[in-house]
Amino acid sequence: MSLQDDLNAVRRNLDELTRKVEQLERKAAGQPPAAGRDTPPGRSGMVSIPDTPYDSALWSDSDDEGLGARDRRAP
Repeated sequence: MSLQDDLNAVRRNLDELTRKVEQLERKAAGQPPAAGRDTPPGRSGMVSIPDTPYDSALWSDSDDEGLGARDRRAP
């Protein structure tokens, strides 16, 4: 085989491997096969995160991580 034949064989094998990995990712994620290869599996688009602060009521029952509970002293 010539060098060009070897490179073509490697390229075909890499393409086949890429297709198989994409199939496995879709199967693992439970998604139907995609029509194109533009969007990776599991990514439907960008998600915007607002700059507004979180509601402080979300943290009312939480303990400070690493500092222990509020009503007890740290060791």
